[in-house]
Amino acid sequence: MGVRVEDSVSASHPVAGAVLRDAFMSIIPELVIGLVTTRAESLWLGPLEMIRFGPPAVSDNEVTWHIEGGLLALAPGGTLTIRSDDDAITATVDGYRPLLPPRLYAMTQLPVHHLITRLFLLKVRGRSHSAGVPAEPARRLVGGAIDMAICAMAASLAPRRARLSLFIGLVAGYHIAAWSQGGRTAGGALTGQRVVAVDGGRVTIGQAITRFITMPMAAIRLRALHDERAGTDVILD
Repeated sequence: MGVRVEDSVSASHPVAGAVLRDAFMSIIPELVIGLVTTRAESLWLGPLEMIRFGPPAVSDNEVTWHIEGGLLALAPGGTLTIRSDDDAITATVDGYRPLLPPRLYAMTQLPVHHLITRLFLLKVRGRSHSAGVPAEPARRLVGGAIDMAICAMAASLAPRRARLSLFIGLVAGYHIAAWSQGGRTAGGALTGQRVVAVDGGRVTIGQAITRFITMPMAAIRLRALHDERAGTDVILD
């Protein structure tokens, strides 16, 4: 029996089926920094064909691929459909038969699928019609400084040798938990801002992790690359 998986984001305008088709094959490699590539109608990890699709069926606001094989498929069968309506863009996998046993699939492949699909849908949606008023850079810096100070104070209570590793762990856990549980860190709450997905929805744990691990790139390039990668924004609360 195949699995059914659905991911959806809100949208302010419909997207044509042909645009959805082309976007899927071009954006997926970008989201995973080139680790996965597309050739014809297949997704590849290096020399390994992970998923092979049949020719896409395109309508005005929808595109559907039949799943024909690949290393991640136990057998041919199932479909991937991306549909755009007036207020949402939805990706649905229906009837897919994963190679992995159900429990292992649910613990490994499924969370990755949800994250990559959500990031793809948010990318297609775009950043127009923001969910709120963007927080200005100075406010964001002040909020971030408060959060780092809180983590530093907590780490200072540990023995000297353990402080650095504890500080790093606290910074990661604190930010990922706060962003995915309402979007507010203590610094954000004090400065009146919060992190949201670009469609106004809650930040998922996968997005929070993506945002955190790409923050060094943002610091180096002095640009909010972490928000671009994670499909997030910081708005006034």
